[in-house]
Amino acid sequence: MRVFKNFIFLLVIVFGCHNNKKAVVVDKTTKEESFTVIQTKYAELLKISPSEIGNLNLYNFIDKWIGVKYKYGGTTFDGVDCSGFANILYKEVYKTVLPRSSQDIAKELKNTSKDKLSEGDILLFDIDGKKNSHVGIYLANNKFVHSSTSKGVIISSLELPYYQKSFSKAGKL
Repeated sequence: MRVFKNFIFLLVIVFGCHNNKKAVVVDKTTKEESFTVIQTKYAELLKISPSEIGNLNLYNFIDKWIGVKYKYGGTTFDGVDCSGFANILYKEVYKTVLPRSSQDIAKELKNTSKDKLSEGDILLFDIDGKKNSHVGIYLANNKFVHSSTSKGVIISSLELPYYQKSFSKAGKL
């Protein structure tokens, strides 16, 4: 018993003499504040009003994936291809499973004209002469999110000549 008391005494001395207080960082950001940051960030990027950012879950999802590199056949943060990214986005944000390939997505698409696009519409492109070989998701103000082979997950403009030339069709499932 005496050995145990001496051990406890030793512990009190060793740990009592050191300031073991660790800085605890408490994130006091509320969910609402977090969404406001996302709204502001993407409203500026899309050049729209923050109130026009409708689906906060969509933009929160995009925020996590922006910058992930392109990897053919990929479906993870280690690398993702365009249809893999569209699939994950649709599953997590819209609770809908898309066909895996852009060609199969094209078969099930209910066409929408380019001037009537709305947030979440699927966009298909003919790249390098291959019909419906690239897929993206429309956001707002002629901007869309996709996984590009050169830059990974990015937001691009439909007004860029490359995407104007290669645009194939758009719509919903």
